[in-house]
Amino acid sequence: MDVLRAVLVQDMARALLLAAAAFVLTLFVGGWWVKFARRHKLGKQIRIDGPQSHMTKMGTPTMGGVMIVSTVVLLTVLFNLVDRWSMLLPLAVLVSFAVLGGIDDWMTLTKSNSKTYGFTVRYKFLLMLAVAFIASLALYLPKPFGLEHDGLVQIPFLGERNIGVWFIPIATLIIVFISNAVNITDGLDSLAGWNLTMAFAAYGVMTFLAEPRLTNLMAFSFTLVGACAAFLWYNAHPAQVFMGDLGSLALGAVLAIVALQSQQWLLLPVVGVIFIVEALSSMLQTGYFKWTKRRYGEGRRIFKMAPLHHHFELLGWSQVQVTQRFVLIGTVAAMVAISLAITFARPSPDTQRADSEPIVIVEKPGQ
Repeated sequence: MDVLRAVLVQDMARALLLAAAAFVLTLFVGGWWVKFARRHKLGKQIRIDGPQSHMTKMGTPTMGGVMIVSTVVLLTVLFNLVDRWSMLLPLAVLVSFAVLGGIDDWMTLTKSNSKTYGFTVRYKFLLMLAVAFIASLALYLPKPFGLEHDGLVQIPFLGERNIGVWFIPIATLIIVFISNAVNITDGLDSLAGWNLTMAFAAYGVMTFLAEPRLTNLMAFSFTLVGACAAFLWYNAHPAQVFMGDLGSLALGAVLAIVALQSQQWLLLPVVGVIFIVEALSSMLQTGYFKWTKRRYGEGRRIFKMAPLHHHFELLGWSQVQVTQRFVLIGTVAAMVAISLAITFARPSPDTQRADSEPIVIVEKPGQ
């Protein structure tokens, strides 16, 4: 048992050290990026139809997600990739969605001919769908083409189940939906950053508790925790920098990948309850407005404004109140998700996941 305890301490120590390193490195990169963005006038464009209190944010540096993505990529390549090749998938998804979001941010800043200034909604969705589909295939396919996760999913109280080839379309939609959900949530100072920090921390704990233990994915999750926490240093109200699509799309997509790769994606609606509710509020508002316009001749609204955080702002809540209360809900939801993860039935001895590292218990003579 002494060897077992030593292994557990070593794995957790590596994860926490990576989180601390990510925090410090992101602070340095963030300071440089804020100055760079201001110097080159990479300022955020604010919706004219949004809350008037947000007009003061016009021109605030954006594309701050670059400080998180660059730090996580660097530390993962240096300390969590060699002989841990399963980390290539979340890295590839993180970088791919960051590039997509970064191009969209740049087109917004340069005011392209699109009505949305950036990519058109349809073209952006197709690009995200393509990347998500490739990532889903990489998860599902057998080695050496993929990580051989098949269609496995962990179900609370029941244990492991296999949904077969249906995993591919479901995983694709999860990646695209969560990526967009985080992007929608990123509308108030610190709101998306705090909830991402809690979500990655929750999956860091869940991958540590998994059987077999997913030590590499745990270290990757805590690296993201440290980087997101450092981003909050600059994104605290009043924000010095915004995440931008570069950050929100990339971090939302990689959160989905962590959930899928850990086979605990059924808990994603619990861990990311704020992201889910924010996205659904926008979908409901848009759908109801279009339906009532066709039926009654004029569009009607469910909320004063979507997504949901704007609704509460117009009810009289301050930005800080909305953020803190939403973060409290997200924190409690993360704790509930971890408790549900503990209820997973222990898998059969012959079950081995792609990210797991076997733990060998060596007994001393006479024990």
